[in-house]
Formats: sequence, structure tokens, C-alpha cells
Amino acid sequence: MTASCARRWAPLCRPESHFSSWCSVGILLGALVLPLPVSPSDACGDPLRYESMKLKGVAQPRYSPGATIEYECRLGYKLKRPPLPTSARCQADNTWTPLQEACTRKLCQHPKDLVDGAVQYVNGTLEFGSQVHYVCNEGYNLIGTKILYCELDGENVNWSDNPPLCQVMLCRPPPKIQNGKHSKSDQEEFRYSEVVIYSCDPSNGPDEYSLVGESKLVCSGNDVWSSKPPECKVVKCEYPVLENGRIVSGFGSKFYYKAMVVFECVPGFYLSGNNTIVCGANSTWEPVIPKCIKESPPPSTTPPVSSTSGSKPAVTTKPPRVSSSPGHPGTTDESQPPEDVAPLGGGIIALIVIVTLVGAGIVAAGLFEFLHTRKKRKAEVSATYSTYQRRD
Repeated sequence: MTASCARRWAPLCRPESHFSSWCSVGILLGALVLPLPVSPSDACGDPLRYESMKLKGVAQPRYSPGATIEYECRLGYKLKRPPLPTSARCQADNTWTPLQEACTRKLCQHPKDLVDGAVQYVNGTLEFGSQVHYVCNEGYNLIGTKILYCELDGENVNWSDNPPLCQVMLCRPPPKIQNGKHSKSDQEEFRYSEVVIYSCDPSNGPDEYSLVGESKLVCSGNDVWSSKPPECKVVKCEYPVLENGRIVSGFGSKFYYKAMVVFECVPGFYLSGNNTIVCGANSTWEPVIPKCIKESPPPSTTPPVSSTSGSKPAVTTKPPRVSSSPGHPGTTDESQPPEDVAPLGGGIIALIVIVTLVGAGIVAAGLFEFLHTRKKRKAEVSATYSTYQRRD
């Protein structure tokens, strides 16, 4: 029996092999790569979704090219007229044939008109999902639901509630007053904006009742009146007396509620306060009666007189004004200009100076011409006289 001495190689993936680590890497890469498809899938994706339509039946996990699907309207929608296609086909390029929205919203019935009110269409339509608002006229209360919605009612659409009603506002009778009554005392119910008028009863005394407050009340709705009821009572103010004054308007012997009086003061007095007063609800004048106050004399301009017997009042004197004209002796000007004369302006003074200079120049020129002519005549007379003597 013979033994071989040739060297034997271990399998590649055994632990003792030099390639064991590379073998592990290859197996891992193969496990990752094998599940990947070698070529694109030959199928369409999920069916397209639409607002007004939904897939008819159950969706399939895979749609091969050539497969057809059908759509139907969602709840609250109906097919359009004329009808549009509702089926789609899986094309060879793995896409679905495009579709338009083939359904439209259903309409709710037209709401009834609201008596004593109005209907407002918020969306401008009666389609599924729209809403309407109800509003009552002034003086009416809305009874019911203010906003209604067009919503699903089984397979159809309908309004979410019944329309409301508008009910007129009412008032109970206004309060009764002592010594008076209102114009509708026998009425038990008053509609919105209805009016009652109060008046006073005749008085059994010397003075009549005055109606103090608002005589007219208006029903504002829901048992609310426009103001409190008035009062009927005797209102009488005392005769107004103004010392150093007189009444110019509102004469009378009795002054009842709202009586008006106008005053003025006699000469030498001025009025302090309001010249018009009115008899108020509390039998007092409003505002208070004014006063006439004596006018103060104007401040005296006469100089004070000494109390010493025989003495004369002091007189204020001013130094006399001396003339400064050249060639003339100084003279005293006893007349003084009035103290209230305003000083001349600079422009006027300049104009006066210019006019004076021009006048002086004209006078000087005339005087020079006169003297020159006179001298010339004297020379001529002298020459004539000399000639005459020679002839003799």
C-alpha cells in the first residue's frame, strides 16, 4: 500500500480556505441583488381618485395593460348631462386613460320665502354643501334655526332643518301714572313701534297739572318702551324779581312748567348771569335769576385839587420851544403841539426835506437872475450917462 505525498487544496468556502472571507461577501451581495426585478413591472398603478367619483367595486392588487375599471358618482353627486366617460383603461405604457369629473353636486330644493324676513344665499347656489342664512325684518324675532345646510339625506340631499319664522316683537301696556293717563289705556298688547301719548287730568285746585317728561312713548320690542312714563304734577315758580332790572319778555301773573322770562338792566347797570331763565320741574328758576350790578365810573382825568384854602391846582408846564431859524433871534413858541399827534414817518420827512431843498434852489436861482439883470441895467445906464456928458 502506497501513500501519496501530493498537496491537497481545501474548498473555497471552508474556514481553513484563504478565500473564506471573500465567499461570505459574495453570498451577502447575492442575497441583496436577487430580489430586485430585472425589468420594470408590466402593470398600471393604483386607480386615480376624483372628487365627484369613486371606483366601482373592489380595487385589484394588479392591473395589467388592457384592464378596464369603472367609476360611479359619490354620495351627494349625480351624473352630468350630457354624460361623460366613467371608465378608464390601463394603457401599454402602464398609465390610465385620463378622465374628467363626470359627476356634479346635487341640488337642494329652493327654500320657502320668509314672511317678514329674507333668505340670504351665502354660496350663491343650492348645491350640496351650500348654506342659507335667514334674517328677520326690524321689529321681529327669529324663531328657529338661523343657518341651514344642504346635506346628505340618504342617497339624496336636503336642508338640515325646517326654515324659521319671524315673530313680531310685542310690549306689555306702559305704566299708569297719577293724575293722568295714556291714549290706549284699554289695550293689553302693543306691537313694535306702536305709540302711546300721555296727558294730564284736569286739576281740582287753582293750578293745573303740568306734564313733566316725555309725553310720547314708543314700543321698542320685547316689553321695552322708549323712555320712562312722565309725571303729572303742579309746577309753579315764584314771580321773578330783578333789582335794578326789568322783564322784557315772558310777562305773566303765574309762571308754570317751562315758562320763560327774559331780563334786562336799567341804564347804569350791567347784567351778571344769564338773561333768560326757565321754570324747572322742581318749581325753581333755571338757571338762577341774574343780578344787575352798578357800572363803575370811568377813571377821572381832572388833576387833584388841594384841600388848602386859596391854593390853586398844580399845572404841569413844559419848557417853551425856541425857534432856531438862522438870522432871526430866538423866539418862544407858546403854542404846544397836541400830545396825541403821532410822529411823522421817515418817508414823509424825507419827502418834506426834498421839497424844501428844491424850493430853496428855485428861489436862489430866481434871486440870482434878478440881481444879475439889475446889475447889467445899472451898467448900461452909467455908460449912457457918460456919453451924454462928453457931447456936452
